[in-house]
Amino acid sequence: MPTNSGEHGVVVVGGGLAGRVTAWRAAGLGLPVTVVEPDPLTDPGGARAASTVAAGMLTPATEAMFGEEPLMEFAMRSAGMFADFVTELERAAGRPVGYRATGTLLVAYDRDDLALLTDLHALQQRLGVAAERLTGRECRRLEPMLAPSVRGGVLAPDDHSVDPRLLLRALAEAGSRAGAAEVAARAEEVLRPGPDGARLGVRLSDGRTLPADQVVLAAGCWSDRIAVPEPVVPPVRPVKGQLLRMRVPDGEPPLVHRTVRGLVRGFPVYFVPRADGEVVVGATQEELGYDTSLTAGGLWQVLRDARELVPGVTELEVTEACVGLRPGSPDNEPLLGPTRVPGLHLATGHFRHGVLLTPVTGEVMAQVLTAGTLPDHARRFAADRAPGGGDRGDSHSTTLEEQWN
Repeated sequence: MPTNSGEHGVVVVGGGLAGRVTAWRAAGLGLPVTVVEPDPLTDPGGARAASTVAAGMLTPATEAMFGEEPLMEFAMRSAGMFADFVTELERAAGRPVGYRATGTLLVAYDRDDLALLTDLHALQQRLGVAAERLTGRECRRLEPMLAPSVRGGVLAPDDHSVDPRLLLRALAEAGSRAGAAEVAARAEEVLRPGPDGARLGVRLSDGRTLPADQVVLAAGCWSDRIAVPEPVVPPVRPVKGQLLRMRVPDGEPPLVHRTVRGLVRGFPVYFVPRADGEVVVGATQEELGYDTSLTAGGLWQVLRDARELVPGVTELEVTEACVGLRPGSPDNEPLLGPTRVPGLHLATGHFRHGVLLTPVTGEVMAQVLTAGTLPDHARRFAADRAPGGGDRGDSHSTTLEEQWN
């Protein structure tokens, strides 16, 4: 079983949702915890992290995809934890997280989109998630601002939303109250323990070294840019997303009453409303490396498809245009738990599902840090897994980290 006797028992590298929930859960178990996160005023790259840009959809049913059934089952487990997780977190942090249990409506723009939606509904039924087919008229009865051209939809009553920015602040506050410390610096290197007396630790950009009994790399798409003793971190690529934050004018009815996801000629678009009148509209999915430029083409794509489904979106005030980088692993599934370097763990690679997977990530990493092993339901997502096949939690002659490094 791991021990934590050092000055910085657990060092968590990364202050996004995965890092913050890991730190909160670890501190709550009595482990000494330090979070390493750059100051956004001096290192603005963190402002492009997915946690601060994401819309906050908790939608395992309406994001289900063929070939991703095990991941969706993991996501449904996390979604089922969310209500109790929010209650516990808001009590611990003394602040709200913007959780809205209003369900999600997925709609189709044309006949081809409706055919895709029909296939998706069959997958939803196979996975056992609550989802009801609706006609176009029934969709407009729920959401009067939908365009007359909407062909039909699926109502997922258990797909909800949260405000990730509020969630992140609450996790940071709860972690601090539980005893987690914080260092405002950029992690440069993980130092490996050795027979010469060297110990596990993290070297910072300012030259300091934080000794540790355990290190968690939770730095999103920057995780594999931090030097490690040997190639144990699979490539975590950035996937760019551009979106808009908009606002309904005071006194006007809501644009949508619940999260609305849509397909427009095969392209996905979404609307996520907040209680204060904000509506998040997005998002592109672009494989462009670490490019964080906002582009006219990307924002036009979002608005073009959004207007096809909800024409009234063009009347809203634009309050913010955002770009973020989602962390994608080679197989687009999370990387959780121990690596071959003793004491070094990963909590990254959540791709499109980082917000949704926050509760289960905290649960999994708490067990890793206290027992040294992944729970059975997370073994598929082991950081040292082999690509493809099997339960992916057993030992393998060729691991994911070996094949992709």
